[in-house]
Amino acid sequence: MNHARQSKGGLPKIQPLLALIAIVGVFVWGAMGLPSWLAINDSPQVEADISFPDKEIKNHAEEEVFFLPKTVVDQVIHHKHYSLGYVEEHEVAAWVAYELTREQLKMERVKRADFFQPDSKVITGSAQLSDYRGSGYDRGHLVPAADRAFSTEAMEETFLMSNITPQVHTFNGGIWRELEELVRDWAYKYKKVYVVTGPVLTMSPVKRIGANKVSVPAAFYKVILDISEPELKGIGFIIPNEMSTQRLQQYAMSIDEVEKQTDIDFFADLMDEVLEKTIESKIDISLWHFDEKKYELRINRWNNNTR
Repeated sequence: MNHARQSKGGLPKIQPLLALIAIVGVFVWGAMGLPSWLAINDSPQVEADISFPDKEIKNHAEEEVFFLPKTVVDQVIHHKHYSLGYVEEHEVAAWVAYELTREQLKMERVKRADFFQPDSKVITGSAQLSDYRGSGYDRGHLVPAADRAFSTEAMEETFLMSNITPQVHTFNGGIWRELEELVRDWAYKYKKVYVVTGPVLTMSPVKRIGANKVSVPAAFYKVILDISEPELKGIGFIIPNEMSTQRLQQYAMSIDEVEKQTDIDFFADLMDEVLEKTIESKIDISLWHFDEKKYELRINRWNNNTR
């Protein structure tokens, strides 16, 4: 919010009441004119911030706390229910970032949208639905539609093409689906988690598809952070874009390791330096519940769901 400055001589003494009304009006206008969860212009930049109040981190009970990743992208875009960093060279997002809460998951689910459309906020133009036709690849969501099923608006945002990447069908409907379902289970169990996910663009793409030459990623990553008491913890995954029969635990790693392989700095401004080093440098699998039934379902059914 831009704060109006007083002139060198101060406010006229004969108009104190009018001045007070004007100042109050500026603050009311600013409060009403900004989205409830962020207050940033959509403009090309390398880094940007989403703000969330969280009294448990850095003692910022009433202040802004930021958690967007730090890496070089062409444009940071803020939608109402998630943000992303777009890379024109690959015509995909390098990352999407959002928080997932128990309260969101408890809300009545809306009908799946299934209406893919270009993202008008991408100033260079996003990928098109036609890029995927006949490619043999799924239109894979980065922010899962099911994670934003608490409102029609939130659901529809997940079908913007900036949130879509080419995924092998048995990856998208197999191990990636299992991980997405687990993240929802964890969000429900731990009340709130922060999620950042995207393609591993430090690896050469498998190929490019469509008129816009959309990169087919060789692998995808996902990092999840739980900073609610009593167990502060984080976990990361890098999974090849292919069918897998391995358990998800085989792909689990520390957030630091995901940072090393993706050249992305996650959660740098969300935690103080000591807490960041403690959480991101290690992984304790025992703190995360992995569902054996989901794994068996993937092996026996999902992996066999071929076109």
